[in-house]
Amino acid sequence: MKKRYCLGYAFVVMTSLASYAQKKNPKAATLQVSQTLPIVDTVELKQLMRELNSANGHVVQKVPEPFLFKEVKWDSTSKKLNDRKFPAKVDKLWLEELTTNTLYDDMASLVDDTNYEDVEYPELTTEVLKKRLAALDARTPFNVEYNPSLENVIKGYLKRHKPTLERLMGLSQFYFPGFEQTLDKHNMPLELKYLAIVESALRPRAKSRVGATGMWQFMFNTGKLYGLDISSYVDERMDPILSTEAAAQYLSKLHEIFGDWDLALASYNSGPGNVSKAIRRSGGRTNYWNIRHHLPRETAGYIPAFLATMYIFEYAEEHGYHPAQPDVNYFETDTIKVKETITLQQVSAYTGVSLEELQFLNPAYKLDIIPYVEDENYYLRLPVTAVGPFVANEDNIYQRAKKELERDEETLPKYLEVPTSITYRVRSGDYLGKIAERYGVGVFQIKRWNNLRSNNLRIGQRLTLYPSKPVASASSSSASKSTSGEGQKKYVVQKGDSLWKIARKFPGVSAENLKVWNDISGNKLKPGMTLVIAN
Repeated sequence: MKKRYCLGYAFVVMTSLASYAQKKNPKAATLQVSQTLPIVDTVELKQLMRELNSANGHVVQKVPEPFLFKEVKWDSTSKKLNDRKFPAKVDKLWLEELTTNTLYDDMASLVDDTNYEDVEYPELTTEVLKKRLAALDARTPFNVEYNPSLENVIKGYLKRHKPTLERLMGLSQFYFPGFEQTLDKHNMPLELKYLAIVESALRPRAKSRVGATGMWQFMFNTGKLYGLDISSYVDERMDPILSTEAAAQYLSKLHEIFGDWDLALASYNSGPGNVSKAIRRSGGRTNYWNIRHHLPRETAGYIPAFLATMYIFEYAEEHGYHPAQPDVNYFETDTIKVKETITLQQVSAYTGVSLEELQFLNPAYKLDIIPYVEDENYYLRLPVTAVGPFVANEDNIYQRAKKELERDEETLPKYLEVPTSITYRVRSGDYLGKIAERYGVGVFQIKRWNNLRSNNLRIGQRLTLYPSKPVASASSSSASKSTSGEGQKKYVVQKGDSLWKIARKFPGVSAENLKVWNDISGNKLKPGMTLVIAN
């Protein structure tokens, strides 16, 4: 009893001392900054954080990194960046959920492995399912009529994939309002929003094994056809807003061609040519379920996956789905047109918005660099709490950013837009496979574009190409680089090098290029390795 009394008395004394220290230094958490330049670069930011750490009686305390939706009080003399700890933790966990790769992998395998075998799922009877599908069929333009194959797909999803679908339901609240707005503008079925789940699991930077990119999985040429900008720095296929607009236009055109939304979806996945061939092979039938066996395997499971996803989302409550939905609305954001080249890392240092959040809000910038190009409009998307301070100080921000970038100018790739088509002149040592790999196209495509009947080429011959990736000539050299033949260089890996660091030394080269050119499957490098750098 005496021991407990002593402990209680000690706790009261410590509490009183802490309260007195706070009263003595009430402004410890407020940082005075310049009235003319209330921004900091990365080095200054670290110094200011150290000052904050030692401001309260010189006691070093770890200050949490500012995250999303900070409490900001901004005036002419002070800036206070304090965040609530619990919401910050929620935001961090939810941001990880938004950017995780596992959902895309789970959804891709789910579609690829679609099977139609009988599934025991007593929680959903056939009669109940028939009534619900009939209700969906009545209020949508899709053919959602009951058939045993669709029943087995739906029951398989409900039985085996509830965690994946429940997570996707949570993510959908961030994107579906924007999808619906675009689809409504084009007078299209709002249920098409579920297509992005089947295509990419709502991941803006999703990339398939054949190169389809973004939420709506555009191939390179299709993306360019529908106005999506693709360059060294930018890939608008990964922009949720712009790619949704392009997808709506493309789907609208496919529906205009086929006059049926099921066939439009099938052709979106496999191409109009495969669908028209399947119609011919089925004797002219135009019902998806009749031509399904004549479609490519991935497309055969595509429409059932779409319809099953639609059903489960529409009847989520009936099946006990309760996805976690955080209170924070991440789309309280606005855009700013950039006036100078700036990196997301610089924006993070100047605004206090985390780099991870900026990458999430600006997924179309492949190198985390927003370029300034005179004839193009590129925008930075920020939380609304950071937009005002940025705009009020943008001249100073751009001036400081420009000085920092000038120091690193040699490591930045040049802006290079991928042209719709180019004329390539055959050189000594060229062959179709080499040219195809360099420009990210197929040998068959090159032959078709140029009416070639064989694989033979002659020096000086001109070929028309439609490249799928930017290619720039490497012009810089250093002690670790040496020229090796025409059209390529070699780079000797140094200690501390990574694929990303090496790629930045060569204009127009990406880490993925290096992996393809050197047959590297992972990301590990060993000092002394020699890498081939295509010109």
